[in-house]
Amino acid sequence: MSGPTLARTVAHDRRPSPAGPDAARRYVNQWVEAEAIGPERVSAFVLILKTRGCYWADSKGCSMCGYAKDTLGRSATPEELAEQLARALRRYRGEPYVKVYTSGSFLDDREVDPESRREFVRAFSGRARRMLFETLPEFATGTALEPLREAFAGELEVALGLETTDPTVLARYVHKNAPPEDYLRAGDRVRSLGLRAKAYLLLKPPYLTEDEAIADVVRSVGTAAAHFDALSVNPVHIQNGTVVEWLYHRGRYRPPWLWSVVEVLARGASERGSARLVSFPTAGGLARGAHNCGRCDARVLAAIEEASLAQEFGGLSDLACDCRSTWQESRALEPLGVEA
Repeated sequence: MSGPTLARTVAHDRRPSPAGPDAARRYVNQWVEAEAIGPERVSAFVLILKTRGCYWADSKGCSMCGYAKDTLGRSATPEELAEQLARALRRYRGEPYVKVYTSGSFLDDREVDPESRREFVRAFSGRARRMLFETLPEFATGTALEPLREAFAGELEVALGLETTDPTVLARYVHKNAPPEDYLRAGDRVRSLGLRAKAYLLLKPPYLTEDEAIADVVRSVGTAAAHFDALSVNPVHIQNGTVVEWLYHRGRYRPPWLWSVVEVLARGASERGSARLVSFPTAGGLARGAHNCGRCDARVLAAIEEASLAQEFGGLSDLACDCRSTWQESRALEPLGVEA
């Protein structure tokens, strides 16, 4: 099955049927995690709303993204979104950093209508110091962002899933709907409005070797740094109903090593300019996420988190485990189709 055909088939299979009103009144998930605002360590309140999800997932979708499974399969009404917000506020304990995700674009009117967006921002204004949400680049406009800036007494941070600055990797392997230039211009637009811009960079899209993936992210850090305030390295983790999962079950994909995350941060630190460079691997240490041998995973993950929060990457060079040589050997053999 060819790449584009496989992507369309997977996109169709992972979109859920339209949900009833009971499901629409409950958000997907909520938790608190470690973060930083400048040099200060803070707690971040993370909320995933239940909306229709990313429109791009309806037609093709990205090769690694399975978030469409957590969506409504239809647009949420303003009343349903208001109930999700009310439920979330009952769990909010004044964390200074708030992150709101929709499994798509917070600025897409089909996911969150403009008035509901303003209500979400107003609800945390004066309580949180920084609020982050995600969007595709075409929705990051002054028309969408200026009302939110006016409604929030703090910093707004707009996250964009750039993934890579290589147009071939982005179009053919990640299956994004827009070229890298659109994301870079969106980052510039966001910053010109006085908001913070953050880019996600994907470590090891399908069809890249470990070495190619490392080089791609380091190169992307250098290219994107001038357009964003923060760059987050996101190692691929295998989500249900994705092209990556299809390859994984057939022995044609391994999630990146944690050593590769370490390498990217160590090399990317000199390429990032004034941008923050971070990585908080989802499913780190698990078979479906970035992992090493199992014995050193917790220790390496802790070092990656500490380096990301402190913005000090020198200590990563002190990490050691016997499996590091296996990682190096596998990088050398992978182009030959041989696994160490």
